[in-house]
Amino acid sequence: MLPEALAAEDGPRAIDTHAHQPTSEFLHDAGGEMMRDAARKFGAEMETWDYEEMLAEYREAGVARAVLLGWDAETNTGNPPVPNDYVAEVRDEHPDFFVGFGSVDPLKGDCVEEAERCVEDLDLSGFKFQQIAQGFDPSSPRHDELWNAIEGLGVPVIFHGGNSTLGAGSPGGRGLRVKHGNPMLIDDVAAEHPDLRILIAHPAFPWEREQLAICQQKGNVYMDLSGWLPKYIDEQVLHYAGTVLRDKVMFGTDYPMIRPGRWLEQFAEYTDYDEETQRKLLWENAEAFLDL
Repeated sequence: MLPEALAAEDGPRAIDTHAHQPTSEFLHDAGGEMMRDAARKFGAEMETWDYEEMLAEYREAGVARAVLLGWDAETNTGNPPVPNDYVAEVRDEHPDFFVGFGSVDPLKGDCVEEAERCVEDLDLSGFKFQQIAQGFDPSSPRHDELWNAIEGLGVPVIFHGGNSTLGAGSPGGRGLRVKHGNPMLIDDVAAEHPDLRILIAHPAFPWEREQLAICQQKGNVYMDLSGWLPKYIDEQVLHYAGTVLRDKVMFGTDYPMIRPGRWLEQFAEYTDYDEETQRKLLWENAEAFLDL
């Protein structure tokens, strides 16, 4: 069952702000053991499939576009990145569907140059950071040059929010530090870079209240609902999404870990937003944030 707002449309309309590659480049190569840990923890299979199958699945679910995310946590994990050139190539093969976001490893010496190349040469639309996997504190002054550069490029960034299932259940969690997912670290970045548009990915468990406070107080900070099926999203998050933050919250899945059809079915079942609010959460807020 589609949400009422989507059912009222003539075709796919929703925008997924958080999608990864369903291919080996992300799931096997970049994910490595920490991704296999997450799959074992939740009883999932590490299957892969191609982009044609991905697009067909999204269109059947009523989703018109998806943000395809790059990934580079090489310094902290030793795993190869999902190359930014690869993200751009996939985007170019499906330009009406994918919005390409690059990734730069903040611990690499050429991260600023790579960020500039992503936008100026590859025409990518923004950046994704996963601070836990990448092993960095975004509020540290050592990263100011990178945030200044991205702010100057005029594109948005997505920061990971909350805990991560990567490395879950393994001894020491593969050395990953959950503290880097605390959205209060992002608040510092937002305060010092007011022209930097920031999307905090996922309801930021166990810091949902901090996340809501930041989104309410900082005009340049938004959040999405990816990484959690609506059935399990904190009630206060859902309440804020339909009231004081209904212009700042967006739909996302965390594909392929969560599939769009299942997420949207639960959205229709476990929320009671009016159609205007559904439109905002499912596509209008994303259109404004992404300049689509």
